[in-house]
Amino acid sequence: MELEPNKYYHLYNRSNNHEQLFRNIDNYIYFLSKYRKYLEPLVDTLTYCLMPDHFHFLVFIKSNESIRIKKNIGLLLSSYTKAINKSFSRVGSLFQQHTKTKLLNDENYLLTVIAYIHQNPLRKNLVKNIDGWEFSSYRDYIELRKDTLVNISFVQDRITSIEAFKFFSSTKVEKNNFIYDLH
Repeated sequence: MELEPNKYYHLYNRSNNHEQLFRNIDNYIYFLSKYRKYLEPLVDTLTYCLMPDHFHFLVFIKSNESIRIKKNIGLLLSSYTKAINKSFSRVGSLFQQHTKTKLLNDENYLLTVIAYIHQNPLRKNLVKNIDGWEFSSYRDYIELRKDTLVNISFVQDRITSIEAFKFFSSTKVEKNNFIYDLH
């Protein structure tokens, strides 16, 4: 996993055998608290979406400590796995593989990835409207929530209004429009 400073990356991972990573609301909140602890000091988070069996984050690497970031991703996943194993009397790895990272160089493509990440709950038929999924940064962008995890300035500098962002986000992004394989 290469992580260079001052670059944007899509980070994602999924569970073994599509097992649920998040079994209740507290699990989602706990995962985000671990994310804040281990990664927030090292990256700016532009977008995220936690799904029942996988997660996506779009981040800007603000630290020169690539090895520390990689280590902290591992700590995030292992500490979360330990908590889930203890809470639900399970054993073994919860995540299928190491977290994947994709470098994003093109600004327009970066915006497409933001829309793709936010549309995940719609594609999986978990909600009828994109703003219906609680565990995504979309609500922060449209001001339904004022969380501090997401740095929305990248999008605000490129999309002129909340209404324009909603329209942009409603444009369907198909998985086959990606230049890399997500799973």
